Amino acid sequence: MKWEPDSFAASMQGRASQGLPSFLTAVGRGLRNRCPVCGEAPVFQGFLRVVPECGHCGTPLGRLRADDAPPYFTILLVGHLLVPGVLWVEKVWEPAMWLHMAVWLPLFTILCTLVLRPVKGAVVGWMVTLGFTGEEHGPIPMPAPGRMDG
Repeated sequence: MKWEPDSFAASMQGRASQGLPSFLTAVGRGLRNRCPVCGEAPVFQGFLRVVPECGHCGTPLGRLRADDAPPYFTILLVGHLLVPGVLWVEKVWEPAMWLHMAVWLPLFTILCTLVLRPVKGAVVGWMVTLGFTGEEHGPIPMPAPGRMDG
């Protein structure tokens, strides 16, 4: 069965939402590791692996490919937060290069690791609001014969 926003809205039974949520709502839900459509089930089943489909509303989140967007936005965000500090420390104290490396490289690594997951959830939410379905990558594969999930 193919998931469609209209059938989802009809199945919400009394909820006020019609179709897909707004951009800010979907991105905010993704930031918090919640399904961008219903806001109930988690987006990730591991650290960065997107669930095949939402456990609550059935949205096929696993078909969405965020690819290089989350690392790009993560590096952009963390770089804009930390590079001014790096430059300020260099101008004021002029520490040795080994000290810069000992302080800033681990800090960049830790912050990028912490920020990457929420950013990827936000990108998945953004892709949902843009109307991406994952069908541009080909048809949804049918389960193997004799295999039953559940």
